[in-house]
Amino acid sequence: MSAAVFADDRGTLIFEDDFERTESQETKDEIGKGWGSNSRTRAKGNKQVDLKNGAMYIYIHKAADHAVSVTHPAEFKDGAIALRFMLEDDQDSLGLNFADLKFKPVHAGHLFVAKVSTKNVELTDLKTGNMDLKTRELRLAGKLPPEMKELLKTKTKRFPNKLETGKWYDLLVTVTGDTLTVTIDGKQVGSFSSEGMAHPTKRLLRLAVPHSAVVDDVKIYARSAEAR
Repeated sequence: MSAAVFADDRGTLIFEDDFERTESQETKDEIGKGWGSNSRTRAKGNKQVDLKNGAMYIYIHKAADHAVSVTHPAEFKDGAIALRFMLEDDQDSLGLNFADLKFKPVHAGHLFVAKVSTKNVELTDLKTGNMDLKTRELRLAGKLPPEMKELLKTKTKRFPNKLETGKWYDLLVTVTGDTLTVTIDGKQVGSFSSEGMAHPTKRLLRLAVPHSAVVDDVKIYARSAEAR
């Protein structure tokens, strides 16, 4: 880890990437710098991440059976993700999904997500919501009792927020205790407190893209270390 770099109250900078590099070929994902993707397993190996113009262009391939997931280790208890992003179409969105693959009571390690679209920001506790294994099993079987359906409604908060297509924005997502907060271009858009956010071991960042999105200047900060 590099020497501590502090940015207001975000914490210590533990990773950054400006995507100023080139790829050796144009048929497969070749992101580099510790990034991974689900293109091999969910898009038959087809390219879904392209480094060009000094940015990361993410787009779903027609053969894909799942949203694009671009991953990087992000180990902290409290911390922040800062990045620049652009949505090029009204149907585009970008999700910052925090996960712990070692935590088995939830599907695929899903803890919580901050999703930004051209219309709103949506904050969801997945750990105690849809991705809890027992809840997910009942939901997929269509057997969720009414009281659980009502409970799941409390696991998401949505904040209206209009964005222009084709325009770059600065995004900051912070995690402090049980509170998840989203700031766009220096203005707080929404904040949501729920127990899933307080999970002590955030280990992985997933950039979840169901259609397309452009990302640049990613920075990961840790304000308190992972509880091992």
